Amino acid sequence: MIRESLTPRSNWQEQFESLGFTYHSIDDLYWDERYAYRFTAAQIDAVEDATSELHQMALQAVEHVIAHERLEQFAIPQPFWALVEESWREKEFSLYGRFDLSWDGRSPPKMLEYNADTPTGLVESSVAQWYWLQDVFPQADQFNSLHEKLIAQWQTLARDHHSKGLLHFACIGGHEEDEGNLAYLRDTAIQAGFATKQLAIEHIGWDDRHAEFVDDFDLKIDNLFKLYPWEWLCREAFAEHLLARPLRLIEPAWKMVLSNKAILPVLWELFPGHPNLLPAFFDAWHISGDFVKKPLYSREGENITIYASGEVHHQPGQYGAEGYIYQAFAAQPKFDDGITPAYTSVGSWVVGDTPAGIGIREDVSLITKDTSRFVPHYFVD
Repeated sequence: MIRESLTPRSNWQEQFESLGFTYHSIDDLYWDERYAYRFTAAQIDAVEDATSELHQMALQAVEHVIAHERLEQFAIPQPFWALVEESWREKEFSLYGRFDLSWDGRSPPKMLEYNADTPTGLVESSVAQWYWLQDVFPQADQFNSLHEKLIAQWQTLARDHHSKGLLHFACIGGHEEDEGNLAYLRDTAIQAGFATKQLAIEHIGWDDRHAEFVDDFDLKIDNLFKLYPWEWLCREAFAEHLLARPLRLIEPAWKMVLSNKAILPVLWELFPGHPNLLPAFFDAWHISGDFVKKPLYSREGENITIYASGEVHHQPGQYGAEGYIYQAFAAQPKFDDGITPAYTSVGSWVVGDTPAGIGIREDVSLITKDTSRFVPHYFVD
C-alpha cells in the first residue's frame, strides 16, 4: 500500500461535472488526485476476502441479536422491534453497505464499523475513480465492480422479491452530496429496468383515506429507497404508519441492527480474537490500553472520542443520547509527504452479499470526518 504523488489532470472538474459528480470540491478540497494509492493484486485479494468474511459474520450477529432478543441494547424504539424481526425473518431485500477499515496493506484489515444503512461515497468510488484510472493508469486495474453489481442487485429485486410499482428515491432536499448519491443509485436502477422517481423525503405524505404513503403528486409509494437513516425515520411523526408495512423500504428494517455500533461488541462476543475484529464492549473497563468511545448512532465521526498515547481526540456533534460502545484503538496508517499529511481509512463496499470495491478517504486527524478527502487507487499484478 503505497501513497504516490501525482500531477492532477487538467480537465478533471469538467469531466466529473458531466458525470453528475458536482460536489467534487465541497469544503474546497474533496476529490484529491494529487495522490493515489497503489496496491498489489495479492493485497486486493486480502481485503476482498476480509470483507466477505466480515459481512458473513455480521449477518450471523444480526441473527444472534434477534434470536436472543437483544434489540434493547441497540436503542431501537420498542414499537419497531417486531418490524425488525419480521424484516429479518422474511429476508427483505438489501442493496448495499460499506465497511470502514483500518488497513496498512500488510496486517489484517481491522473493522472500524459497518455503514450498512445509508453509506455515501458511491459516485466517487464507482464512477469518478474509474474514469481517473482510464486516463492516468489505463494498463492497471482497480478493485471496483460497484456499477455492474448494483445493476445486478436491482435486478434481483425484480426477479426474486417480486417488486411491483414505481421505485421512488428520496433523501433530504437541498443536500448536494446526498442528492448526487441518490441520483447515481437511481440511474443504476433505471439501467436494471425500473421506472423511478426522485424526490425530497420531506415531500412524502401519508394518505389516511387509502392508508398509504404518497409522493408530491399523490402517487402511491410502493417501493422506497431512502437515503435517510432508520434512526431518524422511526422517530418521525408518520413513523407509526411504517409498522403496518404499507410499502417496501430499502434499506430494510433489519439494517437497524447491522448499521448500529452496538453490533461491534456483539461481533467480538461471537468471534473473539478474530484477526479482522477489534475488541469491543458495552463497558469501557473491559479494555486495557488505548480505546475509542463511539455513540450507538453517529455519522461522519461526530461525538467520537479517541483516548490514545495519553491524548484525547474528540469530535463534537449531535449524537450520544442513546448510549456508547467502547472499541480498542487501531491507528489508521499515516502518510506524510511534508505537504499534506493523511490518516487513511479504507471503505470496502458490499453489494448484496458480495464485496464490490474500495474507496479511500484521508483526514488530517485520527477521526475521519465529513471534511475528509477522497483519493483514488489502483493495483498491479
